[in-house]
Formats: sequence, structure tokens, C-alpha cells
Amino acid sequence: MKHRAVVRGIGVGVGEDGSNVPAVVLEARDEFLPIVITSDQAQAIQLGLSGEQFERPLTHDLLVEMVTEFGGAIDSIRIDDLSNGTFLAKVDAERYHDGEARSVVFDARPSDAIALAIRVDCPILVSDAVLDAAGQSPEAFDADFDE
Repeated sequence: MKHRAVVRGIGVGVGEDGSNVPAVVLEARDEFLPIVITSDQAQAIQLGLSGEQFERPLTHDLLVEMVTEFGGAIDSIRIDDLSNGTFLAKVDAERYHDGEARSVVFDARPSDAIALAIRVDCPILVSDAVLDAAGQSPEAFDADFDE
């Protein structure tokens, strides 16, 4: 089963070497799912959440514009697997040609998929298997993600 997730925010955890590591925190099935990302990825997601517009398009904005211009649409993103501690994601899209829709699936890093989903306001889906393996109780977080 897949559960619709919401982005609760960008958090900072402590890495194995004691350094700060950013993570995007999703909420699904009444659990938090932290996904460690790079600071650049955190910035791309945070900019998408803020809706801040720039003079020139950023990478994810450019990709959305290109997909749309070429007759496509991003329908949803899925975080549906975990392999050796690495989350795996897919972008579900459609391409329209002569009035016919053709479904297309792209492999993606979860951070890129989330950055796209925020920009097009499409569902973020997380599988039970991923939540069973990595979901955490909200009480485990020393942060207030309430808006």
C-alpha cells in the first residue's frame, strides 16, 4: 500500500562523524520519514516550499518547464524502496501526443523527486515497506514542524 506524504520541512541531524547533515522530513501514516540529503538539495526543496521566484529558473524549475513544453505532466512521485540505506524514488509522468496519454516512469533521487513534486503540487507517495523500515515516531524528533 502507498501512503500520501507531506513535506514537514528540512531538519538537521548529526552524522556519524559529528557533522550536521540536512534531511527532508516527510510525514505519512502518522510517522515521520527523514531522508538525508545534501545542502544543495535541501536548498532546492526549501526554495520550492517557499515559492520564492528567481530571475532565472533553477534546475528543477527548468525541468518542470521543459516537461510541460514538450507536452508532458508530472503526475506523482513515489518513494517505494530502500536499498542498503539508500532511498529509491520514481517520478510518474505522462506525455500527451495527438490527444493520447502515454505513461512514463523515471528513476530519481528522492530529493529531486520531492523538489519536482513541490513545484507541480503532485502527490508524494511512500510505500508501507519504506515506512516500516525507516518511519519514526514524531516524538523522536527534537523539532516542531507544525505550521
